[in-house]
Amino acid sequence: MIYHSKHFKLFKKKLSGYALAAFVFLSLLSCERSYLPKPLGYNKIELPPTAYRASPDTLPYLFEYSQHAKLYRDTSAISDKTWIEINYPTLQAYIHITYKSINGNEKLLKELMNDAYILTAKHQIKAYAIDEIIAKTPKGKTAIIAELEGDVPSQFQFTITDSSKNFLRGALYFKTKVNNDSLKPSIEYMKKEVMHLVNTLEWKKKP
Repeated sequence: MIYHSKHFKLFKKKLSGYALAAFVFLSLLSCERSYLPKPLGYNKIELPPTAYRASPDTLPYLFEYSQHAKLYRDTSAISDKTWIEINYPTLQAYIHITYKSINGNEKLLKELMNDAYILTAKHQIKAYAIDEIIAKTPKGKTAIIAELEGDVPSQFQFTITDSSKNFLRGALYFKTKVNNDSLKPSIEYMKKEVMHLVNTLEWKKKP
């Protein structure tokens, strides 16, 4: 078959177009085949070194907390100077602590324990797991510790009581909207900080 030069040029142009399309298609296919998912990573967070100091003796309880943290009185509890916050500025985290003197009042103790349970249970909507354990601290105190998993406002909570005179509750919070997966290194660090507080806590002897 003999092609007219005009027809041949048109055929050649079409052939070039097909070749270019095939090349682009194969290039995309090659890119798809070589794609590898990126490994899970976290934002770079500078975790403070572990170093502790004693809490002020103006409180009815004693414990050790980080030298890199700042302790404030909870201004929301105007009539109670025993409520505090331990703030970790570099991590945007804080531990909120409330205290009550129960003076042998069993009814009050039950109310406080029930309130603590309700406050933890409120996170069930967002939490996909709540692990609760009863632990004995090196100071001989019995603590109930709740660890919450998921995008919850508080990831770690605890209560300590001697069932006769003192009741203390603590909760860990982060002042950030970043999801908890990204905060994982900070959360793990702060859990250790909370446990150090729990393990060193003592009731201050009343005169």
